[in-house]
Amino acid sequence: MSIDEYRKLIDETDAEIVKLFAERMETAKKIGEYKKANGLPVYNARREREKLKEVSSGSPEEIRGYTNLLYSLMFELSRAYQYRTSGASGKLADDVLAALESSPRMLPEFAFVACQGVEGANSQFACEKLFKNPNIMFFSGFDAVFTAIEKGLCRYGVLPVENSTAGTVNTVYDLMMKHDFRIVRSVEMRITHSLLAKKEIPLESVKEVYSHEQALLQCSEFLKTMPGAKLIPCENTAEAAKKVSESDRDDICALSHPSCASYYGLRCLKNSAENSPDNFTRFICISRELEILPGADRTSLMVTLPNKPGALYMLLSKFFALGINLIKLESRPIPDREFEFMFYFDLDIPVYAPEFRQLLCELPSACESCSYLGSYSEVR
Repeated sequence: MSIDEYRKLIDETDAEIVKLFAERMETAKKIGEYKKANGLPVYNARREREKLKEVSSGSPEEIRGYTNLLYSLMFELSRAYQYRTSGASGKLADDVLAALESSPRMLPEFAFVACQGVEGANSQFACEKLFKNPNIMFFSGFDAVFTAIEKGLCRYGVLPVENSTAGTVNTVYDLMMKHDFRIVRSVEMRITHSLLAKKEIPLESVKEVYSHEQALLQCSEFLKTMPGAKLIPCENTAEAAKKVSESDRDDICALSHPSCASYYGLRCLKNSAENSPDNFTRFICISRELEILPGADRTSLMVTLPNKPGALYMLLSKFFALGINLIKLESRPIPDREFEFMFYFDLDIPVYAPEFRQLLCELPSACESCSYLGSYSEVR
């Protein structure tokens, strides 16, 4: 047979598949309506396992794996269609709807906001971009910022989560597992670092450079020109400038925001020391209560999955089936659970989209645990 004849056979088979698929989805719709009328959940794990076993055993061995993948996706599509056509709901979806109705229309002009570090920290400038007149309270560490929100010391907190050149701020992601919070907005800031000292000295005379570990990574190319300088990580870039200003030594420097020179009476030895002019850090604004402001088009989730083959695939197939764009996937080891991980997802979808509501209805059944971190928009 020629290639055209083979393709004709494929076309004929596809026509039959489309017809049968439409019939299957129509039946799935009727089942969804029955489940709603009789108070039954859309997801039936036992039925899906039995069905998958049945079609797998009836499939030729050489394509058995492909059959399993096909039907796993088909189950996802059927469930999505049932949720859409039957109007099924769930507690998470109801909570989000209630938050949409009760949340303020915008962030308040005046608010107590927790930031990590001291005056001149990049979190401070991110905070000032988010709020018109914030009352900023500085805390020594990221953990203290989360705690300040949980205890009600501050209504909001601002934390860095990732940098365009140095990557994820792992410390913050690890702390997310330990605290109860919600994300209400995010902001992307261009970050620039200056080498600051107490007085003008040659670069070859610098013995130590203080800064946050992320800033040291962001300035790695410049720091290669100072092989004699020891790199010392600090809690914060502004804290590094403060250390230098309070030291009695003249041979140490800080990589900090340029404004720290005036804050702490330092001299600038090098401007724009970062590796790339396109050096951006993304900050999140968190709160204790769930607030969903108008225009929210990004959602963050934190989930654990069953420790079995295909668990992550099954969740990703939900996003695919609903046409939801996944823009970030991060995994972090779970303390006290050997080689098990917490997964973080950022999804690009308006909170008002019907597909988003469907996802909220389906998520609890797909995960071992699921934490909805919030829906929000990003300021640039």
